[in-house]
Amino acid sequence: MQTFRIIQPAPALKPFIRYYWILQDKSVGIVSQRTLPTGCMSLVFHRGERLKVTNRDELQPHSFICGQESRYSDVTSTGDIEMIVVVFQPHTAKIFFHLPVSLFRDMNIPIWDMEDIELSDLVKKIEDADNLEISIDLIEHFLLSRLLLENNYNIPRLAAVVRHINNSVQTNIKGLADIACLSEKQFCRVFSEHIGITPKDFLRIIRLQRTLSVLQHNPGIGFAQLSYECGFTDQSHMIKEFKLFSGYTPKEYLNRYAPISDYFSSI
Repeated sequence: MQTFRIIQPAPALKPFIRYYWILQDKSVGIVSQRTLPTGCMSLVFHRGERLKVTNRDELQPHSFICGQESRYSDVTSTGDIEMIVVVFQPHTAKIFFHLPVSLFRDMNIPIWDMEDIELSDLVKKIEDADNLEISIDLIEHFLLSRLLLENNYNIPRLAAVVRHINNSVQTNIKGLADIACLSEKQFCRVFSEHIGITPKDFLRIIRLQRTLSVLQHNPGIGFAQLSYECGFTDQSHMIKEFKLFSGYTPKEYLNRYAPISDYFSSI
């Protein structure tokens, strides 16, 4: 039996944390899923068996930071699953880890490799917690303690940039730099340090997520109209980009999965 829950963060954390999700799965059979880039980093805790990343032939670490991803992954269950995932707002993970998050791109970094004593202590407490509710309380206490120590003046300007991207089908780097009140060179550096990928790559991933969202809410839409509504130059451009990030053309993907945007479904 599989149980999936989304939990909203405390009000003080909402500008920084999108949500937590919890997955419990005691299915006897193997469960596989293809995950696509979401535009957000996450912090993952396995209290049960770990997932296997089959296209890389490796198990996920027990607890890890998942950096911005620029390609799809195929994950498979290996037994009883009980996992907690903290999903950060696109521009806020750096606050909690004190490192340029571009260092984490396309990587699952084990907590033990971070040399962060407080974060390692959090992992031990979650492993020993009696239930998932206590685990969430421990995570929130840790995040709030980190938040009190940080005063990053780039967060408001990046928040404005992300809001603009979310609400605009068409935009460009110069326009985003103007919103942030930075030169293009400064903007690209600050953006990558805080969001984990270049502005250009982030825009491409959000365009993918917008495509999934439109398909989710308007399943009968034609591909020519879909490409126009999501900001692609034409239908062939959309198909090429979609296949690059998902491994499938839109038609192949729809034959296998129900489209859901992990990014726009929770804004």
